[in-house]
Amino acid sequence: MEILKGIGVSHGVAICSAVVLDAEEVRIPQRHVVPSKTEVEIQRLRKAFLDATQEVSNLRVSQSDQWDSRIKDIFAVHLHFLRDKTLRKKIDDLLAEKCYTAEYAVSFVMREIAQHFSNEKDAYISERANDIIDIEKRLLRHLLGEKRKDLKNLRDPVVVVGYDLSPTQTASFDKRYIKGFAIDAGGRTSHTAIVAKTLGIPAVVALGNISTLVTSGDTVIVDGTRGRVVINPDEETIAEYRAFAADILQASIELDVLKDMPAETLDGEIIELMANIEFPKEALTTLEKGGDGIGLYRTEFLYLDAPKEPEEETQYKVYVETLKNMGDKPVTFRTVDLGGDKFPRNIKMIREKNPYLGLRSIRYCLQHMDMFKTQIRALLRASVHGKTKIMFPLITNLMELRQAKWVVADVKEDLEEQGIPFDDNVEIGIMIETPAAALTADSLADEVDFFSIGTNDLIQYTLAVDRVNEKVASLYSPLHPAVLQLLRKIVKVAKRSRIDLSLCGEMASEPEFTPLLLGLGFDTLSLAAPMIPEIKQIIRSVSMEYCRDVARRALKFDTDTQTISYLREELRKIQKREI
Repeated sequence: MEILKGIGVSHGVAICSAVVLDAEEVRIPQRHVVPSKTEVEIQRLRKAFLDATQEVSNLRVSQSDQWDSRIKDIFAVHLHFLRDKTLRKKIDDLLAEKCYTAEYAVSFVMREIAQHFSNEKDAYISERANDIIDIEKRLLRHLLGEKRKDLKNLRDPVVVVGYDLSPTQTASFDKRYIKGFAIDAGGRTSHTAIVAKTLGIPAVVALGNISTLVTSGDTVIVDGTRGRVVINPDEETIAEYRAFAADILQASIELDVLKDMPAETLDGEIIELMANIEFPKEALTTLEKGGDGIGLYRTEFLYLDAPKEPEEETQYKVYVETLKNMGDKPVTFRTVDLGGDKFPRNIKMIREKNPYLGLRSIRYCLQHMDMFKTQIRALLRASVHGKTKIMFPLITNLMELRQAKWVVADVKEDLEEQGIPFDDNVEIGIMIETPAAALTADSLADEVDFFSIGTNDLIQYTLAVDRVNEKVASLYSPLHPAVLQLLRKIVKVAKRSRIDLSLCGEMASEPEFTPLLLGLGFDTLSLAAPMIPEIKQIIRSVSMEYCRDVARRALKFDTDTQTISYLREELRKIQKREI
């Protein structure tokens, strides 16, 4: 039995057999199969070689007019190796003798050949090492892609283990069979973590090396509540965790009785609890959990896994479905927020060295006007079916905001000329998620109807800490004094300017932060729908006077460590009804 500690990003417990997903971007761990499965691995290998050869051949034919002789030579080299019978036999023999998985055998042999080439003094031969690594990655994509397709054909519950998962992979998980996941990489506010919390799938990230320690079929416990993973637990540990999981389920059932009760403090202050969602069906979960509306609809998920850029009609239908699901409750649609850790497979985006500081979010939209206008048209057309708000992400200056508003005005004019109805009073807002926006909030407030603070990025940019990098996870702190000072400043600006204000980052989903946020002046929080009952219970257990006192004391601490210790102690008191 082995216990690993990571970051719990989605509460709950899963106890299941593991399915391991390796990644071609990192070294494949050594894994074996039982001797009776060797022939299956050989057939998988044969298919991967055939598919990779066909892929390169198709590329060479379809793009041949656009390539010069050097590029043609590269693909000729790739085809030569893929058709090399000696290479194939070497990998086949390794599979038969050592019972390795096809992935590991490919990786082992190709890295060995690449190393041999790179040691040669002849420049032409040493450069072939890069070609071998490229061929390895191509073969692995076919082998690993085959395994990922298997996730869609599951018939038994599993937990997924791997180096990393993309947000779209996670969003496509079938909750009936995928009960949790544990990965080497990631951070508390990566989009993969956010999707897990929204789906209510227990998850632990930043485990460092779990993908090398687990083999498919191992029993694994994923404890998303305490950020632990247990590999091959003994019977006593399994029994303890089953009891813990039953307690969590019972607590969830008890909290659901709050569904129709308001999020009202002991002294009568009403707090709006909205949900963050990615798909129309999640609107129904929001209602089931007693949410007051949708505070953040991440529209980019329409783009991420689609075979092509979604057309206006496709988007319109999705937005209308969401609005109708929510009835008379508001829905805030964030315009497409691509980049960072969200890259669509249907849109050609150049991978940048530092994508979080590059062409992302509103910047990308303003450089791709056709796409942006298509989305705004779909949103405005849908606005007649429910209370619609439009929100622009990653605004850093007044000119970006004005350009985005001009696009909306332009599209409104076009719709009027075409006689297409829309709500001319759709509210326009922005996400405050950069220090630039926070520090110039006064001038931005004059141009919008509302602010929504995206704390995930605001913390990242304020502290210069990559939010998805597990190596610096300890430095990513929502309670850093600089972050709290910015939050207080934004609240003051919003109240002075008399515009609506909400907070839609992951801070809103953390129970220990609730009294602090209320005390700072937030009366609207937007969070993962499954967390609404728990946050509502805390709100109904405190007074605003108490919350303001918590905020005053928290703002006086010198370090985030002091602040989190204080807030956790206060939460314990609240839960014991000592307040």
